[in-house]
Amino acid sequence: MIRFARKEDGAMIAPLILVILKDMELPIFERISEEQVLSILEEAIADPTYRYGYKRGLVYEVDGKIAGIAFGYSAEEEPLIDEPLKNVLKQYGIHEDVQLFVDPETMPNEWYLDTISVGADYRGLGIGSKLLEALPELAEREGKHVIGLSVDEANPNAKRLYERHGFSVVEERMISGHLYEHMQKEIN
Repeated sequence: MIRFARKEDGAMIAPLILVILKDMELPIFERISEEQVLSILEEAIADPTYRYGYKRGLVYEVDGKIAGIAFGYSAEEEPLIDEPLKNVLKQYGIHEDVQLFVDPETMPNEWYLDTISVGADYRGLGIGSKLLEALPELAEREGKHVIGLSVDEANPNAKRLYERHGFSVVEERMISGHLYEHMQKEIN
């Protein structure tokens, strides 16, 4: 079942986000342990204005467990979505200048799929596809008619999945030292 994320889902959402952050090889892992990043994420998810704030996401639930997630935001929000993280970092005694993301990811006037992740035990069941099919609801809620995302060029399986769902490459860009293809899809 797909539903909007809730504040109390943080403990089940954070590990799925962590998988993506580790794959991106973000510099924060050079300074902070995975366990600490997980705790920080879990706490930050409770702030609805954060990049991964519960109001920005959908979850796919199976038997009371979150099997997959999809989080995003409108392009205009990108400069502000990581501000709530600074307060959480302070609580952990981490200097607020530490950032997860430093490179811009969005293109103008799009709703941007920041993260889509499916738990290891649930892969191959079509959950990613179902989450992608539900994204227009999030985009339209923000008044957007284009969904954008970035896919690592080293992940051709993900790119094929996005292409099957109507996304096409519009440009390439570097994000955290990796080459990504920015893909978009227009929605009705």
